[in-house]
Amino acid sequence: MPTLTSLAKLCAVALLCSTTSQAHAGGIGGLGRSLDRIDAVKRISMQRPTLAPFSYVLFCQQNPGDCRGGATDVITMTPSTRQTLAAINRHVNRSIEPRHDRTDVWSADSASGDCEDYALTKRRALIRAGLPASALFMAVARTRAGEGHAVLVARTTAGDLVLDNRSNVLREWYRTDLSWLKIASGENPRLWYAAR
Repeated sequence: MPTLTSLAKLCAVALLCSTTSQAHAGGIGGLGRSLDRIDAVKRISMQRPTLAPFSYVLFCQQNPGDCRGGATDVITMTPSTRQTLAAINRHVNRSIEPRHDRTDVWSADSASGDCEDYALTKRRALIRAGLPASALFMAVARTRAGEGHAVLVARTTAGDLVLDNRSNVLREWYRTDLSWLKIASGENPRLWYAAR
């Protein structure tokens, strides 16, 4: 007659075999998709409240429609949505002439500008394209070279994606060369949080 210990070992082996069979049945590709799905939902963590960039506060005073939010949404990632995000990212990257403004004025739909002008223009264009404002976050980070840098972050079912004027490729936030400093709230873009 089996003891309680041997019965527990038998149950553990049976459980292990059933898990292995399911992974094997899906093949290595099935396991990869499962792991990708886990990685895809990583989100930028909003920590304690912090001050919004002063130039962004001025931008919101002059452009209140660009600083609206709502209940935080998540964009459902479909091939069409990915295409819209990528197309607008590329279009804005190509249409604005890069120019550093020494006075640090944040603006949208400019003929020339720096990183925050690209990000604000992308946000405005994506909202016009029908994406929810509350899923599009302005964010500030540091590059590997230590320079301050602003980008747009799209909160999607595939994870938080970065639209950066330095690249036409959409990247997950944790696959960039950026060290995150702060990010705007989706519910109220005038409120910012320390990010990591």
